Amino acid sequence: MSKIAFLFPGQGAQHVGMGRAIVEKSAAARALFEQASEILNYDLAKLCFEGPADRLDTTEVSQPAIYVTSLACLELLKAENPAVVENCSFTAGLSLGEYTALVFAGAMSFADGLRVVQKRGQAMQAAANATPSGMVSILLLDREKVLELCRQASDAGPIQIANNLCPGNIVVSGAKAACEKIAELAPGANGRAIPLPVAGAFHTDIMKPADQQLAVALASVGLKAPRIPVISNVDALPHSDPAEIRDILVRQVLNPVMWEDSMRSLLAQGVTQMYEIGPGKVLKGLMKRIDRKLDVTTINDSP
Repeated sequence: MSKIAFLFPGQGAQHVGMGRAIVEKSAAARALFEQASEILNYDLAKLCFEGPADRLDTTEVSQPAIYVTSLACLELLKAENPAVVENCSFTAGLSLGEYTALVFAGAMSFADGLRVVQKRGQAMQAAANATPSGMVSILLLDREKVLELCRQASDAGPIQIANNLCPGNIVVSGAKAACEKIAELAPGANGRAIPLPVAGAFHTDIMKPADQQLAVALASVGLKAPRIPVISNVDALPHSDPAEIRDILVRQVLNPVMWEDSMRSLLAQGVTQMYEIGPGKVLKGLMKRIDRKLDVTTINDSP
């Protein structure tokens, strides 16, 4: 029997209108948005469905918004194809999406996960506000070449690989001046550079002290061993000990996302079916670059 994995998107997948069609189809999804609004103390559904985009795109709002929308999409899948949900063997999420994956795997409750994600978004937004910084997607180059570009750009400020997404798509994070310099250097190495519309240098030391603020938030919630393996962003491995999971989530704030490695880990475990559950189709696109033969089914309300 083929093995199934569920994948959950991270920050950047948000768009105005996300979740509206899901809520119209699923009472369970609607209940999640209502519960979320009570916890967050603002109308999350209104922000997701109507915007404004500039507020939805902020780190402190987009993280809870993607988390809740993804789990709402999961509720629709549970209703329409429960056998797929029951037979899922592995799960993973890109950065923020790792929290969604842990909730799906039963490691934490929806409410606790949302409270932590809200704190995470607020802490990362504050860290980004404190230091002019950003992220740049470097296309067409391998890791070694991107590392060399980071070394060349580092005289303008700290910069490092933040997301190993797929072959030919590696994201770097760093000080604003260093991001500008690497964008200038990339064409000379036969690469392309695309500055990303994000608040700051996620997955680097520039995010301190967001990691310690997150540690405090995680210490206040209950965690259990996941019922299925959750592949970690930090080391592309599953972890079952709750204390270890807490540590991994704290480390994730400052450490690179090993997404390509995580996907290859799932493929090595015999996964032949994947579902991207949540807004957008980013993870499906990345998988095409990792293994073109494996199709990813998207569960969302996008056309």
